[in-house]
Amino acid sequence: MGRNTRKRRSSVTTKVVAASAALALGGGGLIWANFYASANDSNSSGQNSTYAATAGAQVATISCPDVGQKLTNVPDRAKQGVATELANLDKQITEAYTRLASTRQAQAGDSGFVQNAIVGPLKEKRAATIDRIRIDIQRVGGQFNNQLSQLAACTTQAANTNAGQAGGQQQNGGQQQNGGQQQNGGQQQNGGQNNGGNGQQQNGQGGNGPVAADFVDITKVQGNAQLGVGQNGLPANGNSGSRGTFTSNCGTNQNKNHNTDNVIVAPGVANGAHHLHDYVGNQNNDAFASDQELAGAGTSCQNQGDKSSYFWPVIRVQDGTQDFDQNNDGGGKEGNVGKILLPAQAQLKFVGNKKGNVVAMPTALRIITGDAKAFVNGNANANVNWSCTGFENKVQLENQYPICPQGSQVVRTTNFQSCWDGKNIDSANHRTHVAFAQADGTCANGFKAIPQLQVRLVYNVPAPKLQNGTVVNPYAVDTFPENLHKPITDHNDFINFFSTNLMNKMVNCINTGKKCK
Repeated sequence: MGRNTRKRRSSVTTKVVAASAALALGGGGLIWANFYASANDSNSSGQNSTYAATAGAQVATISCPDVGQKLTNVPDRAKQGVATELANLDKQITEAYTRLASTRQAQAGDSGFVQNAIVGPLKEKRAATIDRIRIDIQRVGGQFNNQLSQLAACTTQAANTNAGQAGGQQQNGGQQQNGGQQQNGGQQQNGGQNNGGNGQQQNGQGGNGPVAADFVDITKVQGNAQLGVGQNGLPANGNSGSRGTFTSNCGTNQNKNHNTDNVIVAPGVANGAHHLHDYVGNQNNDAFASDQELAGAGTSCQNQGDKSSYFWPVIRVQDGTQDFDQNNDGGGKEGNVGKILLPAQAQLKFVGNKKGNVVAMPTALRIITGDAKAFVNGNANANVNWSCTGFENKVQLENQYPICPQGSQVVRTTNFQSCWDGKNIDSANHRTHVAFAQADGTCANGFKAIPQLQVRLVYNVPAPKLQNGTVVNPYAVDTFPENLHKPITDHNDFINFFSTNLMNKMVNCINTGKKCK
């Protein structure tokens, strides 16, 4: 199908005006204004390489609470109105960033300028928008949480503030077993990568990361992976329960079906993701696709009964080259730059539950796992596994990208939630209708076990080089600009459009211990 062609556009589409303007879906996020960094610089030898180097860039930030993540109940008739207002919150952050980045001289001469001319007016605009969300919900008989009105205020941060994760490895190395829903998480105040407290910033090709501290030589990492938890196709269910598997072969997006939408989180809003997605399976997924359109779409899956949509943010190598979206929203305009890498392998496997049988997923069930804004929001919803072929049973990384030895490939693995509330195909914050199984395999709160989707993506990535505190030709996942291409922000999305017959086959295969395709 190629890249999605749109004929329908939202009037509230956010337009990004600078490469490092940060937009966060749902009106939350960290505005990261890189005043002096330039994108796509060549090195002094003229080679087409990008150094994520220490630069004298003064970075100012504005942090706004994420309203969308705090919504717990939005009536169906209010959803589109609420989505429109959440997009308006994003637009207001963009306008505030524009003013922040264009008034440096005024800021230098007036210590109160940012508060009086930018942050204060932004609070007033956000308060009015949140009130319109209240009206949209209450107009159709819904209940509005009045505490959301307290999320209007934003704060400013200095360039060398760093309350985020600056490195380290994931300590559980595999399937998340927390016995409940992914949590909303609080606003985490980051302000960018802190390099020794000196206020200097490592910038990357797009002016917003990654930095040298985001990488580690995997051969020098102490083993931390737990085996037998569904990682790399290992049994997720021990020697009991539903032990079968079902694998769907849907390709690696060789037809380059990309867009920067997210129909789950931002339906009806173009560029709602603010980063580029790979799509496999369903070929009609964009912000404006209805369930009926998705159900009738074509599919890249070999088994034509699987019209599900599988999508994830692309990986790019920041080697100084430009891809097709260099001048596009969600691409180069928002700091997502470099050469797009397609997966060499994309394994989509469904496994069972170690306590008992699984039930069929409902049609149009939506699941997002991980958090595209984890560097800003905190790690409560993070669900990340980075490794290299030959090391997956030893090392799984969360806060750093692996540098793989020669002959080894980069691997991203995601294990989805596998418990469902038995009623809803989505929820107001797109999380609470599904949950991870508890450690013993049971589903809490009366939830039902469903097949667990495990996505394993393998890439041929030229190994970055660390030298003198810089990383040469880094690779990174696409992100919201304020999340600085941190590996913790990796995430994955799924919408179920298996035919009834094929879904029943999957459930039967899993529950009877068979391996099916």
